[in-house]
Amino acid sequence: MRWQEIEQFANIPMRLVGPVQIIGPEVNALVPLPLATFETPLWPSTHRGARVCTEAGGIKAIIIDERMTRSVLLEADSIVDAHEALSSILQHKEEMQAVIAETSRFARVIDIHSQLVGNLIYLRFELKTGDAAGHNMTSLAADRLIEWILTRFKNLRYVSISANYCSDKKASAVNGILGRGKYVVTEVIIPRALCQRLLKTTPEKIVQLNIKKNLIGNILAGSIRTANAHFANMLLGFYLATGQDAANIIEGSQGIVHTELRDDSLYFTVTLPNVIVGTVGNGKTFDFVRENLAKVGCLDERAPGENARRLAIIAACAVLCGELSLLAAQTNPGELMRSHMKLERHK
Repeated sequence: MRWQEIEQFANIPMRLVGPVQIIGPEVNALVPLPLATFETPLWPSTHRGARVCTEAGGIKAIIIDERMTRSVLLEADSIVDAHEALSSILQHKEEMQAVIAETSRFARVIDIHSQLVGNLIYLRFELKTGDAAGHNMTSLAADRLIEWILTRFKNLRYVSISANYCSDKKASAVNGILGRGKYVVTEVIIPRALCQRLLKTTPEKIVQLNIKKNLIGNILAGSIRTANAHFANMLLGFYLATGQDAANIIEGSQGIVHTELRDDSLYFTVTLPNVIVGTVGNGKTFDFVRENLAKVGCLDERAPGENARRLAIIAACAVLCGELSLLAAQTNPGELMRSHMKLERHK
């Protein structure tokens, strides 16, 4: 029997947690957080973080940048030919935009980065993709651009539609530096009394744990542009619940937690440079996905791209809530395992 003849679904438990108050130019509302996961302690933990942040006045969140990328690989006979061709290619961005516009009315080139390795030419195309995450949109644009380039530069040859300089679904430095997806920053200030009452800890303990665990610990591990405890947990749950390509948590979870003691309060912020989400496209037609997107207000009539930006911010706020709650739990000996034993072990 061929695989095309079989259609089955993997059922993953899913719950709404929160809601959490979000404040900012893109989102200013009380928003629920849908999470699909087998790790059941993630729900009460993220819910606790959402409650704390809401009682503290809400999470401030903004998007710094957005782009989707696809890198292609071409080759010449020599480095001289490769360099001459690349220099010429980069002078024709307007013509390449015209080629891209034929593939989608939402695709717009932002920038093109390049690397030469011997006679090999690595081109990294960076595009705006509207409300789509943009994987297929950028790949189609790159495919057409390869045709356009090879037609005009007869001394170049095709090697691959994907050159790993994107970098898609792999841990790398390039995405954090040049960007891939939505670059989201969120922050909250939590008074000491709230930390003690709901998080059962103090601002000082969380600040110190972040330094010793997230910063020093990740340096020892050789992590790439990463200083966090478990961004991937919340991102995976949120991605599955909203119909995203779940493999993008690999670059998406490369983010940084920063904490400070502000007077008598905790300043807590998470930075996620690579949140890759969309509200249209593959995976968005399932009923549960449409319901969750509607619940978080990402199916409303807005200008192209605004629903996806809103979704990226909500995803980042879910990450902050879960990260804050876990770090608070880890300041107290035994708390983490007690919750896992209670929720995941059965007699």
